Amino acid sequence: MSDFFKKLFYPITATLEFIQKYFKSLIFILILILILAPAGTESVKPPNLAKVDLVGPIMDSSKIVKQLDELANEKSIKGVLFVVNSPGGAVAPSVEIALALKRLKEKKPVVAYAAGTMASGSYYASIWADRIVANPAATIGSIGVIMEGMNIKGLIDKIGVKPQVVKAGKYKEAGTPFREWTKDERKEIETHVFDIYKMFVEDVAKARSLDPKHPEKFADAKIFIAKKAKEAGLIDEIGSIKKAEALTKTLSGVTEARWKEKSRFEQYMENFAEESAKVFAEQLKGWIIK
Repeated sequence: MSDFFKKLFYPITATLEFIQKYFKSLIFILILILILAPAGTESVKPPNLAKVDLVGPIMDSSKIVKQLDELANEKSIKGVLFVVNSPGGAVAPSVEIALALKRLKEKKPVVAYAAGTMASGSYYASIWADRIVANPAATIGSIGVIMEGMNIKGLIDKIGVKPQVVKAGKYKEAGTPFREWTKDERKEIETHVFDIYKMFVEDVAKARSLDPKHPEKFADAKIFIAKKAKEAGLIDEIGSIKKAEALTKTLSGVTEARWKEKSRFEQYMENFAEESAKVFAEQLKGWIIK
């Protein structure tokens, strides 16, 4: 039995023994790499511009909101480029990011860049930027709200399943997939959806100086390529990321753009941790297969 446990935990114990045995050597090599690594174009002066990336579906806003709020209070940072490639997501997190961007804008210039997709919630998140620049092929817009559900009553009837519900409140079961929604439930869901849509349209109209009385021109949930998005008033300029960077520099009033980036030490440690995890996983996988 003891031999079994030795084999079971061998990948862990072997890794720990290696680190313990060569710890000082690894630290020495790490320091040597950092000292001798070429400086490249990095400047000894502190950064004065920063980038924040919004990538993928928006389900949680805490990380990006924290970044934006920290940059708002970082005196050396004079301007921020908000790079977006997201199809949108949940309403509340999208609004939370929009409000954080608005707070940031009150303290320093913000340029939003549609790198690929800036639609629905991710467009909402970007509206308060001083300027919005889009890649010529970017997908922009989809200003609308949707709430979907399924009616699986036919399926559960076939397999002999009968849902049981105890509820308090007329609309507590609104949206259930186990039966067709009642007229009152559907009406209440529609009211909720249109309330959110109205808020979305009003905020876009206010931020982009558009007419909220004519949402059909910019907010009927259509998606636009950059050229048409500009015609609709949803963006300001069309161009590459370089154009967005240059605009951020201009609006910030800096003479030399120094973008905030992770230090070589942070990048090395992240890469080291990632590669170590991969090696450990491969060793463990190989041992289990054997």
